[in-house]
Amino acid sequence: MNCPRIAACRLLLLFSFVSLCNLTAGMLAAREDGDGTVTISGELRVWHNVILTLDGPFAQESDTQPNPFTDLSFDVTFTHSDGTAYQVPGYFAADGNAANTSAEQGNKWRVHFAPDRKGDWKYKISFFQGKNAALDSASRTTPLSPYHGLQGEFTIQPSDKTGRDFRKQGRLQYIKNRYLQFAESKKYFLKVGADAPETLLGYTDFDNTIAEKSGRVPLKTWEPHLQDWQEGDPSWQEGKGKGLIGAINYLSGKGCNAFSFLTYNAGGDGDNVWPFIARDDKLHYDCSKLDQWGIVFEHGTQKGMYLHFKMQETEMDDNVRSKSSKVVPESLDGGDLGIERKLYCRELVARFGHNLALNWNLGEENTQTTEQQKAMLDYLAEIDPYHHPRVLHTYPNQQDEVYRPLLGKKSKLTGVSLQNSAIADTHIQTIKWVSESEEAGKPWVVAFDESGSAAHGQCPDLGYQGFDGRDKTGKKVYTEHEVRHQTLWGTLMGGGAGVEYYFGYQFVENDLVCEDWRSRDRSWDYCRIAIEFFHNHAIPFWEMASHDALIGNPKSTNEKYCFAKEGEVYLIYVPKGGTTQLDLRKQNGEYTVQWFNPREGGELLQGSIASVQAGAKVQLGTPPSDDQKDWLILIRR
Repeated sequence: MNCPRIAACRLLLLFSFVSLCNLTAGMLAAREDGDGTVTISGELRVWHNVILTLDGPFAQESDTQPNPFTDLSFDVTFTHSDGTAYQVPGYFAADGNAANTSAEQGNKWRVHFAPDRKGDWKYKISFFQGKNAALDSASRTTPLSPYHGLQGEFTIQPSDKTGRDFRKQGRLQYIKNRYLQFAESKKYFLKVGADAPETLLGYTDFDNTIAEKSGRVPLKTWEPHLQDWQEGDPSWQEGKGKGLIGAINYLSGKGCNAFSFLTYNAGGDGDNVWPFIARDDKLHYDCSKLDQWGIVFEHGTQKGMYLHFKMQETEMDDNVRSKSSKVVPESLDGGDLGIERKLYCRELVARFGHNLALNWNLGEENTQTTEQQKAMLDYLAEIDPYHHPRVLHTYPNQQDEVYRPLLGKKSKLTGVSLQNSAIADTHIQTIKWVSESEEAGKPWVVAFDESGSAAHGQCPDLGYQGFDGRDKTGKKVYTEHEVRHQTLWGTLMGGGAGVEYYFGYQFVENDLVCEDWRSRDRSWDYCRIAIEFFHNHAIPFWEMASHDALIGNPKSTNEKYCFAKEGEVYLIYVPKGGTTQLDLRKQNGEYTVQWFNPREGGELLQGSIASVQAGAKVQLGTPPSDDQKDWLILIRR
């Protein structure tokens, strides 16, 4: 009997079988290795992000046999026609569009290259398989065909960028000077920006980002800065990322040029940032999340922002947690340079090292041993083709213990990220490490990134949510004006390379929960005014040094500061106006005297004395107005 129901069942079975075959074929096709096609994309210009993508072996993020992050070694050597060569580490990029697709698998392998000169470049791919081949050259025993040895070429044109875009300036380099210098423009760099929030990347719009302490430290939305996102700015997955991109726009628009962030804080204060596919899986990396981070960092570069990578936090930088002897499971190799730490360094360098202005900070309040620090510094120096600055941050009372063993020409440390417990100590501590590093034969780039106690740091603007100079407990602390004096100008007049502002826990919009950088709106203005002064008036700060004794301040207290290139130019900061004396007994000739307002900026102004004759201790007169407020005096031959 020909039953319609039986016929329908047969048809359904046939349809299911065909669908299963198609699905299986699709899955097999999707899992196929690439054919070795190489695509060059991005803008083929000097200092721009030139992207090489290889259709290579198929992998999943979670694979273990082989692990695509440790057991497959993908590098590309780029060689210019003049012989200049860069060996750049590559990485597994899933489907090549993971920021938008959240893909966890694929056959795309990627390298970012920021060429430093125009003309013809050749590339040659190195691709090996072996246990930990990505981290140990001795394990690179099996070249992967047809990928290993692939070659090609491309031509680079000059950059066409203008304004704040760092692609106009070139890579920011450590040149054995107290200040970093742009490779293209040859300009020297003064840093001003935000040290907080350290949990900047604990953001709802990033894939697989979880708040382990959601009650105390929720994920950020950056909603206050949605208004700052502009048409044409990047986003991902139909509009995600606008809040954080807008925040960077805001800070850049205020004239600042830096922001910092932890890239790993599992087990730390925030416990909401890690680059892995799971919090405790340190050998498999999250391609889509890291691509999304990359969009943010790339935007920062284009907005003229220095990227301060804080690579780990004190709670998990080693196996020492307070006075406990327990193992810290979140630490990478217990603080040693093992497989976990090497892979972590490599992934950061490969994915983000093409950005032009950044530093690798070994960690916030770092407690690794000197030998562990040296090993990590040496490894970063070895694998980073661009030789970005390498710096270190530690506790206020451990500076001597931590920094002094790393002084000298043999050390790979290029700078320090200073922290203190009172803003009043900023100036003298800046001078200390500038002087000690120079005397040891290798000048450090000395930045003050956390001035003030953990409770306070940089306060909000007066009036922001009712702030009147008191913290949450009602204690009277200080205001933006003391910070401008002691932190900002205290650092710059001590020979420091710049500041980042840390937001203490006893203030609103603090280091863990801040989402509104407008909470320090006027303080960003003071920062912009300061660095514009140096650049607009051609102050040769890279040739100057602290000379407080010349104004009767031999102990470098906060009474007043002097920063000078003796015989040519002198800057004197007077926090309470008035007059001062300058010792020019060893000099000769006539010097002009002009005044600058560090609160409002503007032109150089005339005070009560227009010029002085060297050969004696000279009086500099009084400011043009506001005699009780802070002023900067410029004395020039």
